[in-house]
Amino acid sequence: MDLIKIISEELKIKPTQTDAAVKLLDEGNTIPFIARYRKEVTGSLDDQQLRELSDRLTYLRNLEKRKEEVRAAIEALGKLTDEIMNDLSEASTLAAVEDIYRPYKPKKKTRAGIAKEKGLDPLAEFIFAQGKGDPYAEAEKYISEEKGVATAEDAVAGALDIIAESISDDPETRRILGGLYDRTALIVSAKAKEDIEDSVYENYYDYREPVQKIPTHRVLAIDRGERDGVLKVSVEVDADNMLATIRSRVVTANSKNAELVENAAEDAYKRLIHPSIERRVRNDLTEKACTAAIKVFGGNLRQLLMQPPVKGMVTMGLDPAYRTGCKISVVDAAGKVLDKTVVYPTPPHNKTEEAKRKLTALIKKYGVTAISIGNGTASHESEVFVAELIHDLDTPVSYMVVSEAGASVYSASKLAQEEFPDFDVTERSAVSIARRLQDPLAELVKIDPKAIGVGQYQHDMPPAKLSEALGGVVESCVNTVGVDVNTASAALLSYVAGINPGIAKNIISYREENGGFRERKELLKVSKLGKKTFEQCAGFLRVPGGSEPLDNTAVHPESYEAARKLLGLCGLTEDDLSQKDTAERIKDKLRELGRSKAAEQLGIGVSTLADMETELTKPGRDPRDELPKPMLRTDVVDINSLKEGMELKGTVRNVTDFGAFVDIGVHQDGLVHISQMSDKYVSDPLSVVKVGDIVNVRIIGLDIKKKRISLSMKGLGKAK
Repeated sequence: MDLIKIISEELKIKPTQTDAAVKLLDEGNTIPFIARYRKEVTGSLDDQQLRELSDRLTYLRNLEKRKEEVRAAIEALGKLTDEIMNDLSEASTLAAVEDIYRPYKPKKKTRAGIAKEKGLDPLAEFIFAQGKGDPYAEAEKYISEEKGVATAEDAVAGALDIIAESISDDPETRRILGGLYDRTALIVSAKAKEDIEDSVYENYYDYREPVQKIPTHRVLAIDRGERDGVLKVSVEVDADNMLATIRSRVVTANSKNAELVENAAEDAYKRLIHPSIERRVRNDLTEKACTAAIKVFGGNLRQLLMQPPVKGMVTMGLDPAYRTGCKISVVDAAGKVLDKTVVYPTPPHNKTEEAKRKLTALIKKYGVTAISIGNGTASHESEVFVAELIHDLDTPVSYMVVSEAGASVYSASKLAQEEFPDFDVTERSAVSIARRLQDPLAELVKIDPKAIGVGQYQHDMPPAKLSEALGGVVESCVNTVGVDVNTASAALLSYVAGINPGIAKNIISYREENGGFRERKELLKVSKLGKKTFEQCAGFLRVPGGSEPLDNTAVHPESYEAARKLLGLCGLTEDDLSQKDTAERIKDKLRELGRSKAAEQLGIGVSTLADMETELTKPGRDPRDELPKPMLRTDVVDINSLKEGMELKGTVRNVTDFGAFVDIGVHQDGLVHISQMSDKYVSDPLSVVKVGDIVNVRIIGLDIKKKRISLSMKGLGKAK
């Protein structure tokens, strides 16, 4: 198998790019490092392409390994033929390899296996030959009290079991039937029991849809309904057509033996083939649905993590609750906790005026300018209270409702206990909610990505596959933004390319013992951080205010000499990076020289030069700052005041494969169905909106009793 050719064709990239990427991966380089610092080598393959390439490479190598295992196993049985070798060579999936191995694979006790133990193989061969001889007369020879064959009928029945299994095990028959199922099968669901009352699955109580067309979110809903014992799910096909297909392959004569083979074929289909292919079809649908859901989850997670930080604001975090009160935490612009308290503005206490006095005092004492409210229990009541509080203040304060998904997971974690040993769980949660507004990435990396709650059916996904995919998203975001090595938490550092949790802790220990890092080179003094790890991580770690100005940029240490040459060509030094005219002077010089010629003169590639120019003209830049700012509010909208036709601004909170949920300032997010996202046809909601986008929407449907809000973006689009 030519892995390079296959991957190149599938990903639509050049073989030279694939070959270069594979070599870099095999040398132990991380994907963020390759994507950022080896663009000339790979032809500028991006992070996503490299992850797809890596995943596919792993699959194909596992496929090759499995082919060799199967070949060796069949050869050990003395049954390896040129035809089998050819079939294995052409097999492009693990399922196809297993189908080839099926006839030779050691089986648990089956009816055919029992019949073979009784010595009925020769009788099966006699019948399968479909000659004119009498099968029952032939079967008389196999009657044996010792072997448990009492009559000729018993012998024939055993022989037909052997034939049925042989038909079922034929790879070509399974390939043909599998294709028919894929093209023509229906997925069917019904109530598991008649006495089941209406539930969230009521749309699937009498439901059927072609396997080829069923949307992935419906597959996941049906799967969950089946697991919950509410739905009974099956795959339906034209059984007569399937049987006719099998008969055309195995029935070769017109005789008593041929009739028996036909019976065996029907048994093979109903007892062995249909259940097996049905499982395969269901598994394929679920795998495809999970892949799509993980992709949506990953896209949402990326956008959430890359939300622009709300910088320079002293922030109050409010963790809403009823009986136990709202936990309050005030943190400074760097996220350091300044104060904490508890107020009771919500039922059953309703101590609104007391809560206002307490929070007003805190706001004035610390100069709070933003309030971050968790979106859990009592969130709406808390939001109404905060809006009233802001209205009564004589200083400008705004608020935002943030997702508190995973806050409780973080609050009870060992990491949170180490960070706030004197706080209880809810107090830690209030701190997390405040910091989520200030810097979503730095705070959310402390939480298992699965708990962040911006997906669909995430709890139904294969845990390992979901964790790997989401971990890759977090890693990509962290390395895109870069990390201050002197302030980053261990959780944040552990996502930097090449750094594992152990090394992250060693970095923190080093900076605590030595008063912080003054330059990147010091990282080599950290325990277990060797030259290879330094190569992978150095470009993503920043040292603001250190002895080397380039250490606060994404320029890799391996390119410092070239960066200094570039500055020299412009009549600048590293100390001039913060000057106002530096960017213009660099751009002017590169226009004068021409970028290709400049890159050649500096001994670097054009892509590396482009990245270097960006970094030198904006040292210490945060790519998130270039994105639209989050929408902070000062008032709250009541769902009862909404009317159809109203146009509002909202923030996209979640994207699914059937639409997007938008926060328009009421407790319940509204749904923009995929059909209402644009005047044009939309196949993928993520191509239109992303988590955090500010959009203009129109209310097109209201069900206040069920708290359902239907929205449309048609003719409106994103807010400017």
